[in-house]
Amino acid sequence: MSLSRWDHLLLDATLATFAGERPFGLIESAALAIKDGRIAWLGSVGDLPGAPEALAASVERLDGALVTPGLIDCHTHLVFGGDRAHEFDLRLNGASYEEIAKAGGGIASTVRATREADEDELLRQSLPRAQALLRDGVTTLEIKSGYGLDLPTERRMLRAARHLGETLGITVRTSFLGLHALPPEYRERRADYVAQVSESMLPALAAEGLVDAVDAFCEGIGFSREETARVFERAQALGLPVKLHAEQLSDLDGAALVAHYQGLSADHLEHLSDSGVRAMAAAGTVAVLLPGAFYALRETRLPPIGALRAHGVPIAIATDCNPGTSPLLSLRLAANMACTLFRLTPEEALRGITINAARALGLADRGTLAVGQRADLAVWHARQPAQLCYWIGGALLRSAWAGGVRIVT
Repeated sequence: MSLSRWDHLLLDATLATFAGERPFGLIESAALAIKDGRIAWLGSVGDLPGAPEALAASVERLDGALVTPGLIDCHTHLVFGGDRAHEFDLRLNGASYEEIAKAGGGIASTVRATREADEDELLRQSLPRAQALLRDGVTTLEIKSGYGLDLPTERRMLRAARHLGETLGITVRTSFLGLHALPPEYRERRADYVAQVSESMLPALAAEGLVDAVDAFCEGIGFSREETARVFERAQALGLPVKLHAEQLSDLDGAALVAHYQGLSADHLEHLSDSGVRAMAAAGTVAVLLPGAFYALRETRLPPIGALRAHGVPIAIATDCNPGTSPLLSLRLAANMACTLFRLTPEEALRGITINAARALGLADRGTLAVGQRADLAVWHARQPAQLCYWIGGALLRSAWAGGVRIVT
């Protein structure tokens, strides 16, 4: 066998590359070659430089099946202890969020359950959630901390997230979300907690190589612009990119704040203002829309999709998988929701879970099918890209590859 041969060749595929000028970057009757974990060649079958079996060690014929970049879920809170299904039941039986919170529920219950779980237990509970996303075509996953709110538990969460990636053979990017909620022991010492996050927790976790980005919840029920800026300043000093939960429930001008720090993304954005849109456009900050939370909370105010389009702000879509407001385990369903609830087109939604999601994580080596890109691929029981948004649920994934290795068959 010649060392120059490709490792694997996919034949007779329909490629949605999300590159070039065509809708979806579509190439029909196509082939794609993988070598050393990268895409080595792609194009029309008729343009192959030789007989398939002579070109590659392994040849797979797809009979027209759709191939896309591996999907990217760029905003999740996937590692946590317990769940809040009981609170879901209580709410639908008339209990208010305030009543549930006063009884020890809400985020406090997740913090309690997460603090009680060791690293192995967090991994055990989180693994099925990650596997569900993989079975839906996800090959890159972002996971936030923020349910520990103390250094030992935040560390365990981030370590469990890293271990998930190693166990499943996928890329997991970690975001430190120390400014998620005020822990109960700091109820009367708010400034002390912000200082603890900025001056102790973040530097320690960054030094251990557990942090890829820094996030915060900038809201009236979360943290102020000034508190967020203090942590962002520290992140910047440590060379870490930032992102932000912004304008979900009110407009605190958080999108402009994260744009000021050249942030990767601003997420949620139902209350985003025109000035916030312009700031994001100028900074290249991605708008990450989270239709699962919009649906679960029964929100009615839509993100300003028209303004984001008009100003050329890249739009990404994510599950926001979390135990309280978006217990969503399908990125394809999130894309469907983005179409039905936010009126995105299928191409916008699919770009939102591929190329724009990669951009929201600062990853330039994936999200499109192009020579030299990492060979993260999803092969579908479908022939048209729009089918991935059209079907509500169902098992559409045929196989998935991460770095040229088949991880789902």
